[in-house]
Amino acid sequence: MSDLRALVVGVGGIGGTIAGTAVGIDPGVEIVGLTTNESIAAAIGEQGYRVGPRTAAGDVRTALPPGTEPFDLILLATRPPQIEEAARGALPFLSDDGALVVLCNGLCEERVAAIAGADRTLGAIVAWGASMTAPGVYDRTSIGGFIAGRLDGGTDDARFARLTRLLAPVGPVTVSGNLLGARWSKLAINCAISPLGTIGGDRLGVLMRAAIVRRLALELITEVVHIAHAEEIGLEMISGTLDLDWLALKSPEGRAALMAKHGMLLAVGTKYRRLRSSMLRAIERGRTPAVDFLCGEIVERGARHGIATPANAAAQRLVHAIARGERASSMDAIRALGAELNL
Repeated sequence: MSDLRALVVGVGGIGGTIAGTAVGIDPGVEIVGLTTNESIAAAIGEQGYRVGPRTAAGDVRTALPPGTEPFDLILLATRPPQIEEAARGALPFLSDDGALVVLCNGLCEERVAAIAGADRTLGAIVAWGASMTAPGVYDRTSIGGFIAGRLDGGTDDARFARLTRLLAPVGPVTVSGNLLGARWSKLAINCAISPLGTIGGDRLGVLMRAAIVRRLALELITEVVHIAHAEEIGLEMISGTLDLDWLALKSPEGRAALMAKHGMLLAVGTKYRRLRSSMLRAIERGRTPAVDFLCGEIVERGARHGIATPANAAAQRLVHAIARGERASSMDAIRALGAELNL
């Protein structure tokens, strides 16, 4: 008999890895997956979740009928373009004292809170990577845990204990009193890694060996840092070591400092060398890339604050051109982006 019911909405790379890793570990935790993709549901129903060497039977559904028993936690593991639809669809199945938990990249907690209310919204930043290589088959590409929090910065919330219990088999959960600061720091990295991975068309480890990729990443990150400062966000260090305020380009920038920043990005590329852009995977599957929720968010907020964001605007346009089939992902596309920005 379970005493914690969890629904994972979206069983792609992140959601499927979480569900497939955690299901069956704690007999008191019941995990149900929800996907609109019938082939994924069928594969898991027939063969179970396959995460690395582990295979685990899972309950994955394509719809929840009225009268479904409420869930204590509903993890929203969709891509950003689907987050609001997913929140609206899941909300009727949330228990009175439960929470919707935002896992996707971008600043999506605010969007979900507008639907469910801030008191029923938690964030959980994913500090690792994974992909679904075939329906129901998952490849975790890096290790790490989660940073959880509330929009209001509160940490005295009993639901964090439930969330930690659910996610502990996947990775450690750190509860932060500055969820927005941690989310913006992750956004800065995502605005660099995801678009450049899409434009370059290769894994992060390969791309970061090129100086032009590292310089473009610094330009993209710097613009996010400037907008974060304009919004009075106190950025959190990533993994306790990566200081975004330090990484952002300064004017003027000394050669030694610039070399150190390139070295830091090389280290990031080495650590996450197997990471492949989720935007690129989305385009390959005929889906709309989430670039508007990353670079587009920065462009929109930059306009609001009167701050120029040419690197994010150019990356956003180029990703959409690739999605429309007007450009191909390649190092030539990377160099063209650098030339457009006079780098």
